Amino acid sequence: MKIAFLIYNVYGIGGTIRSTVNLSRALSARHDVEVVSVHRVASTPLLPVDPRVRITSLIDMRRDSRDGDHRLAAQPSTMFHDPGVAGPGKRLAPTALTDERVAEYLTSTDADVVIATRPVLNGYLARFGSDRYLRIGQEHLSLRSHQEPLRRDQNAALAELDAFVTVSEADAAAYREALPEVSTRILCIPNAVPEPQVETSDVETKLVVAAGRLVAVKRYDRLVRAFARVAAERPDWSLRIYGRGPQRQELRRLVDELGVGNNVLLMGPRSPIETEWAKGSIAAVSSDAESFGMTIVEAMHCGVPVVSTDCPFGPAEIIEDGVDGSLVPLDDQDPERTVEAYAAALLELIDDPMRRQEMGRAARRKARSYNPSVIAQRYESVIRDLLADRYFARPHPAAPRPGPVARARAAARSLVPALLQPEPVRIPSPPPAPPTSRGWLRPTAHCLVDDKANITVRIGARGLPGGRLNLLLRLRGTADPVEVRVPLPPLTELRGERVTMVLEHGALDLAEGRWDAFVEAEASGKLRRVAAALVEQRHLVHRVPDDAHGVRTWIPYTTSTGFLAVRVWRRPAHAEVAEVRVDDTGVEVTAVAHPAAVLVPGGTVRVRPRVGAGGQFEVAARPGTDGRFTFRVPHEALVTRRTAETDLWDLSLLPGPAAEPVRVGRIFGDVPDRSAVDVHPAARVDVGQRGPTWVWPCFSADNDLALSVLDADPAAG
Repeated sequence: MKIAFLIYNVYGIGGTIRSTVNLSRALSARHDVEVVSVHRVASTPLLPVDPRVRITSLIDMRRDSRDGDHRLAAQPSTMFHDPGVAGPGKRLAPTALTDERVAEYLTSTDADVVIATRPVLNGYLARFGSDRYLRIGQEHLSLRSHQEPLRRDQNAALAELDAFVTVSEADAAAYREALPEVSTRILCIPNAVPEPQVETSDVETKLVVAAGRLVAVKRYDRLVRAFARVAAERPDWSLRIYGRGPQRQELRRLVDELGVGNNVLLMGPRSPIETEWAKGSIAAVSSDAESFGMTIVEAMHCGVPVVSTDCPFGPAEIIEDGVDGSLVPLDDQDPERTVEAYAAALLELIDDPMRRQEMGRAARRKARSYNPSVIAQRYESVIRDLLADRYFARPHPAAPRPGPVARARAAARSLVPALLQPEPVRIPSPPPAPPTSRGWLRPTAHCLVDDKANITVRIGARGLPGGRLNLLLRLRGTADPVEVRVPLPPLTELRGERVTMVLEHGALDLAEGRWDAFVEAEASGKLRRVAAALVEQRHLVHRVPDDAHGVRTWIPYTTSTGFLAVRVWRRPAHAEVAEVRVDDTGVEVTAVAHPAAVLVPGGTVRVRPRVGAGGQFEVAARPGTDGRFTFRVPHEALVTRRTAETDLWDLSLLPGPAAEPVRVGRIFGDVPDRSAVDVHPAARVDVGQRGPTWVWPCFSADNDLALSVLDADPAAG
C-alpha cells in the first residue's frame, strides 16, 4: 500500500513534524511511504527520516531556488486562512503558488491513502483530493484551540474526507458533538512516540526538566513561579526549560524579578531532546491546554515521572495520577492556588526518591503503548475498515450476502485486494548511499559519558573505508595543528554495526580548549569529520572532578552544525561558581575552591579590567567550609574606575601570598557553553556625571565569570 503524508514543512522540529516522522518510519516497515512537504527550506530535515521514506517537496524555498520569485508566489491563496502558517511575518504563508503545487500533487498522486496534517492541508485535501484514494485528515491541536473562522472552515472541509483523526478521545468527542450530521469517521489515534536510544534516568539528579515552545498557552510563567517556591525550600534543585519562542524575554524578566537565576535556566532549543529528559528526575508540564502531550510521553519513555496540570485534553488521558505521574488541578478562579498546588506536587516528589523511582518505572511501561509500531497498527486497522466500507458500498460480483455489519467487515478482510491484508510484503530498504566524492561516507557517532567521565564513542561502520583507522581529535584555533590520535578497533573484529571505543578521562593528554573529532584513514591520511547522532551527558550533571592532581574536566557535545566536539578544561586549580546574586549595591558571588586546600585565610579576589591594569582592585574572599568562599564586588568600585576601554572586568581568586591566580567560573557539569544559559540581571548604577551605568555579571567564552560595565541595559538589547 502507498501511504502519503501531506505536511507543511518537514524540515523543522515541531510536534507535528516529529509525529509524522515517527509514524512514517513505522509504516515504512510494511508499506510504501512518502512524506510530501509543501515547502523545502533546507537540504536535509533536522529530524532523522527513515531512509525507506521518500521525501517530496512541492515548493523550494532555499536561497538559490527560483520558487521564491515565482509570479504566483506574489499572489494570494484562495484557501481558507490558517493563522498557524499564515500569521504576521510567516514567510511560508500560502500563496497562489501553494494552491497550484498542492492541487497538482493531489490530482496526480498514485497513493492509496493521503493523510493531511494541519487545517489548511485538510482544506486542500477536501478541495483537490480524489476518490481514487482514501483522504484522512489529522488534528494535532484541538477544536477549542481554533478561533473562528478557522474552526468553521475546517469543519466544513471534514465532510469531504473519509476520516478525521484527533490525538485525544476528548477532542474526538468534541468534534462528533459539533458535527452530528457529518458522515466522516471521527476517531482518536494518539501520536506515535518512539522509545529513545538513550540511557534512562535514574531520577537521582536534583533537576526538573520542561521542554516545548515558549508560547503563552504553555504557561511557563506558572512553572517559574511554582519553582521559585520550590527553590526557597530546596535551593539545591534546579529547573531547566528547553525551547524557543516569543515568551523567552518575558520569562527572562520573570526569572530576574523572582531572583531565581541560579535555579531556573532557559536552555534554548535542543534536538534530539531525549538526552535532556534523561538528565531529569521530574518532568514538568504547566500548560493551560495540551492537545496531546508528546513531551509527556517522551519524558515517560526516559523513565521520568511527569507533573502536569490537569488541562484539556491530553495529560489526563496519558497520566494515571499518583501512579506514573501527578495531575495538578487548574483553578481558574484562583490562579495563585494552582501555583501553590503545582509547587506542592513538585516538592512531594523531590522529597520522596523512592516514589520517583516507582513512578519512573510505571511511566516507562505506560509509554510503550505509544510506540510507533503500536500506533501504525491502529492506522492500518482504520485504513482496512475504510477500504472495506468502500468495497461494500459499490456493486461487486463477489460481494457476500447481506448480514450483520460485524460479519460483513470480517468477510471483507479476506475479500478485498491484497493491499488491505494485515501483513503486506515488506518493502526492501533502499541500497546504501554511494560514497561521497572523498571516497567514503561521513561517520556518525553516538557518545555516552559514564559516572567516571569516560566517553564511550560508537561510530557507525557503514561507509567507513578499510584499513587502519584512527579517531583524531584536533584542537581548534591553533596556528599549527595540535592533534591526538586514538586507534579504532579493526573493522574485521567488528561485532554489530558500530565501531566502539572508550576515551578514558585523564588518560588522554588534551590541553584546555575545544577539540573537533575526525575519523582518519591512516594509509591515505584522509579525514572525515564526525557527525553527532546522540551525546549523552547525564552523568556529568552534578559531577565534581577529582582534583587531587589538578582540575581536569571535559564535556562532549554537539556543535551548532551537528558535529562531535569535546570541550576540555585543565587547570592546576579552579574556583567553581555556585551562586551569583545582584542587588542595588553590588554583585555577591559564592564559589568553591578546587582543591579546597588552595584557599587560606586572608585570600582575596582580584577584579581586573580586560584592557589595561591601572584600575584593578581586590576584595576579600570570606572563607566558609569545604573550600567555599564568598566575595562581594561593589558597583561603585567598578563604575568610578571605569574608562572607555575598560568595560569588562575579569575575576581571579588570589588564594594566599605569592600564590598563582585561580580563575573563577563554571566549568563543571554538562553545559559546554554558559554564556547564553547562566544569565543574571544587570543593576543600574548612578554614580558621578557619566549618567546611568549598568553592571552585569556574565560568563565569557571560556565559561569564566566576568563583570560587564555598560552604558545601556543589556536586557533591552
